Amino acid sequence: MNEFVQKHQEILGKKTVEALKKNRFDAMYCDSLADAREKLMAMIPDGASIGFGGSMTIKGMDVQKELKDRGCTVYDHNAVSDPAEKDMICRQQLTSDVFLSGCNAITCDGKLYNVDGTGNRVAAMIFGPKQVILVAGMNKVVPDLKAAEERVKFIAAPTNSLRVNPTIPCTQTGYCIDCNHEKRICNAAVVLHRQPPKSRITVLLVGENCGF
Repeated sequence: MNEFVQKHQEILGKKTVEALKKNRFDAMYCDSLADAREKLMAMIPDGASIGFGGSMTIKGMDVQKELKDRGCTVYDHNAVSDPAEKDMICRQQLTSDVFLSGCNAITCDGKLYNVDGTGNRVAAMIFGPKQVILVAGMNKVVPDLKAAEERVKFIAAPTNSLRVNPTIPCTQTGYCIDCNHEKRICNAAVVLHRQPPKSRITVLLVGENCGF
C-alpha cells in the first residue's frame, strides 16, 4: 500500500474510532488484519460458544480451527447446506456467548449500518449474544448514512449476491435496482446510532481493505 494512502487510512480510521467511542461502542484501530485477529482471539474465552455471521472478513481471519482447539462451540450456518439446519444454527447464534461479524458500512460520526436478507445477523448485533465483535476494513468507512446506503447498493449487495445467488438482478446490473426477487439479500436495514444498553459491541477497524 502507498505510504500516503496508509497514513490517510490511519488518520481517518482513528478519527472514526473516536466517534464510535463517543457513541458508546468499544472500538480499536488495528494496523492490519493480522493485528485484528490477535486482538479478537484475546477477547474470546476458552470454551465459549461462537456464532459466525457470514462475514468474508471474519472468514479471511481463519479463526475457526483455533477456536475449536480451545474448546469453543462454533455455530456457522454457512458450513451446512440443509435449510432446516441453517435455520437452527442461526437461532443458536442468537444465544451464543460471542457473535462475530463484519459490517456493511461505518460512518465517520460513528454509526453502524447493516443490511440483511433474513435478519439473523442484524438481530444478533442488536440483542442476544453476550458479546459482539465486528471486524471491518477501512473500505467500509463512509462520510454519512446516505453514503452508507449507496455503498451497500453499489458495492456490498451486488458483490455479496454474486457469492450467494447469481440469479439476483443486481448481479446482472452491477447495482441495486430494489428488486422483488425472492432470494434478495436486502430485506432489513438497521442503523446502530449508539451502543445499546450493556456494553457488548466491539468494533475492530482495520487499516486494510477487507471483505465486500
